[in-house]
Amino acid sequence: MRPEQHQGGFALVAALFLMIVIALLVAAMSRLSTDQHSGSSLSIQQARAYQAARAGLEWGIARSLNSGGCASGTPSLAGANLAEFAVTVTCQARGPYSEGARTLQIVLLTAEASNGLPGARFDYAFRRVQAQIEVSQP
Repeated sequence: MRPEQHQGGFALVAALFLMIVIALLVAAMSRLSTDQHSGSSLSIQQARAYQAARAGLEWGIARSLNSGGCASGTPSLAGANLAEFAVTVTCQARGPYSEGARTLQIVLLTAEASNGLPGARFDYAFRRVQAQIEVSQP
């Protein structure tokens, strides 16, 4: 007669396997959540960069129309939600052209907005917008 053998430990292996599967599932969900958050953050920064560039373009258009020529510069966005963006407006004038008794210039304005240097921020954003206007000269 053989002595009775006790076979225990099968439940322990099953519990360890279940814990490992759950840990991997939690890690995957955490990674997915982090990626989703950083993607939406970058999307918001891109939209803000576009709005900062549009604000710079509007600034350049107003200055060009008021001065009757080409206006370049760096408008300040201090006090706004876009204060972290640096905006540069450049201008190229073509002309003058005569149209009857009027003299006019064609002005191409380019506004660029960014919130730092590429690689320096995880949420770096850059946008460039352009507009072409006709400016009457006195």
